[in-house]
Amino acid sequence: MVKTPCPKCGYLNPAAAACCTLCQAIFRAPEARPRRVPGGRRDFYSEQAGNRRLSWLLLSALVLILGALGYAIGGAYGSARSGLVICLALGALSGAGAYLGGDRMLLAASGAREVAPQAEPQLQNLVEELCVASGLPKPRVYVIDSEAPNAFATGRSPARASIAVTTGLLKKLNRDELQGVLAHEMSHIRNLDVRFAMLVGILIGTVALLCDANLRSGRIASRRRSRGGGGALILLALVLSILAPFASKLIQMAVSRRRELLADASAVELTRNPLALASALRRIGTDPAPLGAANRATQHLYIVNPVKSFGMDSSALFSTHPPIEARVRILEAMA
Repeated sequence: MVKTPCPKCGYLNPAAAACCTLCQAIFRAPEARPRRVPGGRRDFYSEQAGNRRLSWLLLSALVLILGALGYAIGGAYGSARSGLVICLALGALSGAGAYLGGDRMLLAASGAREVAPQAEPQLQNLVEELCVASGLPKPRVYVIDSEAPNAFATGRSPARASIAVTTGLLKKLNRDELQGVLAHEMSHIRNLDVRFAMLVGILIGTVALLCDANLRSGRIASRRRSRGGGGALILLALVLSILAPFASKLIQMAVSRRRELLADASAVELTRNPLALASALRRIGTDPAPLGAANRATQHLYIVNPVKSFGMDSSALFSTHPPIEARVRILEAMA
């Protein structure tokens, strides 16, 4: 299939696309340069607004999938309304558990150790500078012993937030690049991205749990409804049980990508130095050192996916992050 690169960010779009799937630049024709978006070039304010709208739209779609699944499964067992209420309640209870203890589990799973206030003075000073710029309280600072340069943020609120960086990041990046990475993570905290990601992750888990339970007990539901008129709901429940996990996973990946772009744009707002973050992303993306503490459950947290990197010529459908080169080109355009 022939694909056309976006002249703005370089992302490969279908030949018939009217606008870039990644940066939303509008094409005059598939082979033409994208024209300006009405109102001027896309600066970090327009990037923030667009990403927030799309992220909440995707979250709403995920809640609708959960509600439809509960309604169909409940109807197959005799009470669609009860199924809807139970599914939404289950998602809310799971979210509360992750809200209260999710950050501690993530830090422990990543092998992060807290840094004393007097240790790593450059790191502490940069975090304090960004707190002044963003108006946020100072988060707890953690270090992961790994030569791979990377970082992530976690916490249910700005008052209970944490930033974790690898020792490789401190060694291999200069001050401006490190400031750009920390600004990206502080932006995740300010934009409540970590709380948002935890909510999405819990909804994904709830959908998978319900689908698995329904597929295992589908025969029982069929027998219970064999004499009634619920055949359509039974069929709908089975179809949703097969398709919902796939659809919800796609939504999770889309949410993660949009929040990364939002954090990039927000970091520029804090530092006014998009080129430093662009340089840091290139360094992190091309560094060969593996990050042993990362896995597929935590890969979406890091500024650059440490498990698998996606190039400009790869499909971004199942990726947790936009292509690094696309992010770099967007940042360079902001400069």
